[in-house]
Amino acid sequence: MYASKEISVFDIIGPNMIGPSSSHTAGALRIARLAKNMVKSSIKQVKFILYGSFAETYQGHGTDHALVGGMLGFDTEDYRIKESFEYAKKAGLHYIFETNSAKQDIHPNTVDIIITNENDEETTITGVSIGGGRAVIKKINGVDIDLSGDYHTLVIRHKDLPGVVAGVTNVLSQFDINIAFMKLYRENKGTIAYSIIETDQPINEDVIDKIEEFQSVFDAFLIEKL
Repeated sequence: MYASKEISVFDIIGPNMIGPSSSHTAGALRIARLAKNMVKSSIKQVKFILYGSFAETYQGHGTDHALVGGMLGFDTEDYRIKESFEYAKKAGLHYIFETNSAKQDIHPNTVDIIITNENDEETTITGVSIGGGRAVIKKINGVDIDLSGDYHTLVIRHKDLPGVVAGVTNVLSQFDINIAFMKLYRENKGTIAYSIIETDQPINEDVIDKIEEFQSVFDAFLIEKL
């Protein structure tokens, strides 16, 4: 007898959403919301580079409206998604869409999001819509990661040095925060690393302030459970 695999109802019917496709609208919006949460400063401009089926159908399926809506912080059930371009204009958010049909060895629902903040600093994030309105962030600034937003998540950009991770986990322990999953990614040994910590409890700004006191930490930010 084979053990049955647990399947979420969202894997079958997807979430409540505005738009014709859970992969092309809800999933796209989720990618953009996650990307927005990974930038601390105000966002001035965003460029979306779409691949595969995203590139082929992004206008007809409303992927473009969903991506802009996600950058504005809209939820999948928000009726403003259909008019997200107008809301972006009011918010002073400039956006650009490009397509890339040349790159074939890539998930068909992939988007690169290049975010420019008010200080003209760029952050590049790659996300994939995996079906049922779910999404995964696969890269940040060229570093391979794996972030779903299914948990309260702490993302820390720091120097790849001994003792940094131990210091961070000690801070979480001081605030009685239980770690569900913890993953470490780095560009190269001894350079920049990203620690992604998913927790059972919400994380408040006091935790961020304490972690950012470490000299080896560049910055830390929260991604609330979506």
